[in-house]
Amino acid sequence: MVRKQSFAQSREAFIDNRRFRTNQFIRVPEVRLIDADGTQIGIVKTVQALAMAQAKDLDLVEISPQAKPPVCKIVNFSKFKYETEKKEKEARKKQKISHLKEVRIRPRISVHDLEIKIKRAREFIEDGDKVQLTAMFSGREMQHKDLGINIMNKIKEALSDIAEPEGRVSSMGTRVFLTLAPKKKTSK
Repeated sequence: MVRKQSFAQSREAFIDNRRFRTNQFIRVPEVRLIDADGTQIGIVKTVQALAMAQAKDLDLVEISPQAKPPVCKIVNFSKFKYETEKKEKEARKKQKISHLKEVRIRPRISVHDLEIKIKRAREFIEDGDKVQLTAMFSGREMQHKDLGINIMNKIKEALSDIAEPEGRVSSMGTRVFLTLAPKKKTSK
């Protein structure tokens, strides 16, 4: 039973198959074939494998194109595609993406304002994000970079229970930087 497809259907199938080659798009002479129930058939000619798939009214899907010869499986392609997308979606759910948040301060910051900045940085770190502290200097403040470094050290001590510094306090131009990352939880 040969499936006849119109041009639009074959183009649509080609677009769907960008990641997996299927049926007539498999262009190698021999493949290692896995049957629909998971049993390994062995190395067969691609034409013969395609005929076996069509006899079962299923698709021939190239699972591992880098292998010599490529590994193909007889499956229902739409069901196979759905299951792989579902697995990828689950994997994306499980990974945690951390962002770099910035907290800017001035060297002549008041005590209350500094407490607010520390509180904000604590919120970011508790959410699992990294925090970059930036002390900005202007004019004659540049002569007193040690004030900015002292403020960075105060913040580092205040957040030492939940964060650890990534490197040392660094200076570039009119700014002083310090990056804090959440502490890694140790399993017991």
